[in-house]
Amino acid sequence: MSETLKTVSPGDGAVYAERPVAGPAEIDQALAAAKQAEAAWAATPVAERVAILSRAVDLFVAEKAAIGEEITRQMGRPISQSPGEVAGFEERARHMLDIAAESLADIDVGAKDGFTRFIRRAPLGTVAVIAPWNFPYLTSVNAVWPALTAGNCVILKHSHQTPICAERYQQVLD
Repeated sequence: MSETLKTVSPGDGAVYAERPVAGPAEIDQALAAAKQAEAAWAATPVAERVAILSRAVDLFVAEKAAIGEEITRQMGRPISQSPGEVAGFEERARHMLDIAAESLADIDVGAKDGFTRFIRRAPLGTVAVIAPWNFPYLTSVNAVWPALTAGNCVILKHSHQTPICAERYQQVLD
């Protein structure tokens, strides 16, 4: 029998969400899936990755009210402040997407007779991101979006207090 994670809402002490805790087999499966996806995602042109991730931002922002409520229930932030995190997520994600082409472009290191020289930024593979409970989107977007934009796969582990946040990322990226 696997362990179950219970997210207790600080606002009323009620169990807000229950999720099974991933065991070694599930973790191995997630890593294998990421490894399998690495080459195809890395080979996707930057402009196409930006378009896909921009659409994911659109889908995320469209759920601003529901996401705000989820943040409040999971971590106890006043509901009046929670939608601001979605706005902050959008601002950061869109900025990273806006600078992607220039930031990921080859760097000319100068001429040398008989050579073409440059520095190329290449995806690393799979990146692990462990996000804290406070500002669960504002902190995680700073690692998740650049990693994906650069052509990496991401394994995201949100805090036990905010598991729905990782699920929201998965939904919009699917």
